[in-house]
Amino acid sequence: MSLPTMRAARMHAVGTPMTIDTVPRPAPQATDVLVQVQACGMVPNLGNVLANWPTWCPHLPQPELPAVFGLDPAGVIVEVGSQVVGLKPGDRVYVSPVRACGSCPACLSDNRVACEYFVFNGYFGFSKDKSQTIYDLYPHGGFCEYLAAPQHAIVKLADNISFEEAARLGYLGTGYAALRKCGPLAGKSLIINGISGTLGLGITLFALAMGASRILGTGRNRALLERVKALAPQRIEVFSTDDGSIAQWARSRTGGRGAHFMVDALGAAVSLEVFDDAMHGVARGGTIVNVGGTVGKLPIDMKWLMDNSMKLIGSAWFTSTEGYDMVEMIRSKTIDLSILEHEVARLDDINQAISGIGARHGGFSNYVIVP
Repeated sequence: MSLPTMRAARMHAVGTPMTIDTVPRPAPQATDVLVQVQACGMVPNLGNVLANWPTWCPHLPQPELPAVFGLDPAGVIVEVGSQVVGLKPGDRVYVSPVRACGSCPACLSDNRVACEYFVFNGYFGFSKDKSQTIYDLYPHGGFCEYLAAPQHAIVKLADNISFEEAARLGYLGTGYAALRKCGPLAGKSLIINGISGTLGLGITLFALAMGASRILGTGRNRALLERVKALAPQRIEVFSTDDGSIAQWARSRTGGRGAHFMVDALGAAVSLEVFDDAMHGVARGGTIVNVGGTVGKLPIDMKWLMDNSMKLIGSAWFTSTEGYDMVEMIRSKTIDLSILEHEVARLDDINQAISGIGARHGGFSNYVIVP
């Protein structure tokens, strides 16, 4: 009897187009579920990442090729392992790409991103020595028809969340987790550096829902900035980095004190000077959280950091628990995702979809691949 197969988009060599291959369909292990993929989010910078990642970030290994990428899958459970409890076939779910060993102190405390084996399934890992071990256990990202995933990576969806919206949960959750690291936001001011991008827009939605009273958003595209401001014009102010110093502007809008918090959501191509400028718009005792993709070393005045009791935090992804927080906020319409414009492409057209991302409308565009 032949084993079941599926179609998957695989990259065979860096810099070459993906091909649609027929490969064996995975089978769930005892604590896994098998998900039939209905939609998978596509990273806006995916083309550059796949072509340049080994040069940009050689310390963050991608899976051995050929590989199935795809970071943010959502779909329907079709099979569960023998030791899975609380999940069943027919459940609509989001599949977090977080994979880790599952047995170390970090994993056991719901902090899998601190595990030495931590990888983003379908994207990249964090250890040259250990990441491939996890890739071998879970070789499929979301650009395929089926994938197996550990039960701890599953977030059940509310009925009012579409698969296309669920495919955005990775970016939304990254921003939500960053805001939680800031602390209570009610009545506080917040700089969002890169507010009109995919990360920045999600951070904005959650900051509004979590009570931030003043959001100071930066970016370059004035039309997109004004579109973000229109979401809550009495609470959001925007500034184009083409118009001068972010720090000076932020302090001018806060009585000279600066903002309580800053979350940086800049992309890989943005100069670290923009990060540094915005950082100095944060008030004494403030918190700065980086979730963006800027690359390189940032010179920091350590005396300034100490004298002003500043906190500088790096934040990677989010927990499945935080995923359930988001689902409940979307279910109750505390967060409204109707502002997203879904750009949907079929798996067969994945290469055209990757190359066509340049025409996007900032964070309002939501790029999704469906089987």
